[in-house]
Amino acid sequence: MTRNRRVIVPSLLIALGLFLQSSLSQAVTLEELAQRLDALEAENAVLRQKVARLESGPHVAPAEPVTAVAAAPVLSTASSPASSPAATAGGGEASTYVSSYGEIGYTRPSKRPSVSNVDVQRAVIGLTHRFDENTKMVGEWEWEHAVTSSTDTGESEVEQLYVEHSFRGGWTADAGLYLLPAGLINQHHEPTAYYGVYRPDVDTKIIPSTWREVGLGISRTTDSGLTFEGGLTTAPNLSQWDPTTDEGRLRGPLAAIHGEGQFAAAHDLAGHLSVNWRVPGALVGASVFASKVGQDQPGFLGNDSRLLLWEVHGRYQPGRWDLAAEYARGTLSDTEALNEFYLHGTTPNPTLVPALFYGGYAQAAYRVWSNDYFKITPFARYEILNAAAGYGSLAGAPARTGDEHIWTLGTSLYVGDGVVFKADYRGYRNDRYPSAVPLGYTKGDSLNLGVGYSF
Repeated sequence: MTRNRRVIVPSLLIALGLFLQSSLSQAVTLEELAQRLDALEAENAVLRQKVARLESGPHVAPAEPVTAVAAAPVLSTASSPASSPAATAGGGEASTYVSSYGEIGYTRPSKRPSVSNVDVQRAVIGLTHRFDENTKMVGEWEWEHAVTSSTDTGESEVEQLYVEHSFRGGWTADAGLYLLPAGLINQHHEPTAYYGVYRPDVDTKIIPSTWREVGLGISRTTDSGLTFEGGLTTAPNLSQWDPTTDEGRLRGPLAAIHGEGQFAAAHDLAGHLSVNWRVPGALVGASVFASKVGQDQPGFLGNDSRLLLWEVHGRYQPGRWDLAAEYARGTLSDTEALNEFYLHGTTPNPTLVPALFYGGYAQAAYRVWSNDYFKITPFARYEILNAAAGYGSLAGAPARTGDEHIWTLGTSLYVGDGVVFKADYRGYRNDRYPSAVPLGYTKGDSLNLGVGYSF
């Protein structure tokens, strides 16, 4: 026994010395261990939040363009897919989420290849803070065309900023700047949610994209899949119409006069109402927006003008197919006196306010191949639209322009859970746009490539 002790004790001392020497030589790794522990804790928080989101209800997967059919994402009524938590208040229901989407496009116009270009179309950052299980705020900030300054064409804007509260009985109320429930694209407009490098012309020139107003909204979804949305908001301001430019003709009449929350005129308010019925793989809906748009401006000849815009839409997704259609029609009444003033003014060939504008499209896509990480979906879309289909009973008005017909053929490659690569060709049957028109207004006949993301 004594002999064993004589052997064991020195051995233990030697082992202890070696351990201390090794510990001293490896002291520098303690900081690395702490960093690894912090990283594991952060990943743990993300996993806990994902579990909480899954338990709270269904969410939209951004990799598949089905947001119009699925339930609206938690982050906003507009679009933003479920995102990871940026911070969580300790011990309570409060939480903060960050979301984002963006897209970059390459355009090679057939008639003007010399102006082929690459454009960072938009980069959007969203922030949602849930104060408790019933109340949250939603904000989205957007930058368009990469650079914003007094000498650049880029824009920096608040796309959404509102507070939402849920009541008993399934009712929800919004207050602030929010996207109107109009068409298939306005509330669901991330690059992963629609086909083509650029949004359909009907959803930019007839229904302005992204159309938002400041106001109060209320909604409710029933157990049968019916969603009702209505509200009272600011209205477009017709006194902002500029007859000396082509903006109203090329971008669309409503895009030229809606306020976007920037000192928006509020003498005349608007009402909107929409109804959507969703079941797995299908959506049918309609909406209407009505208001006076003169805003009671002193001496303005269009103070009695009224806007009425209505639309119907549907989407059906049997198996690998994704079929969609939409039609929108708008009227601006009592514009004859205003247009007559423009005709007899000093501007040659002025841009008049249309009394009628409309557009519609049909679209079909088919997922030809997919695995656990990739999906390839070719599509075809045919649009008919007219942003200035008539001028009412105005004497001396220009002849009604013909409808524009647009074919778009392309494909989308979805990568993972929120990235898409796109390619398409757009063909305009009439292509009436002059060569001097900026590309920001219309793409014309063109080959287009794009990449986008959403989370």
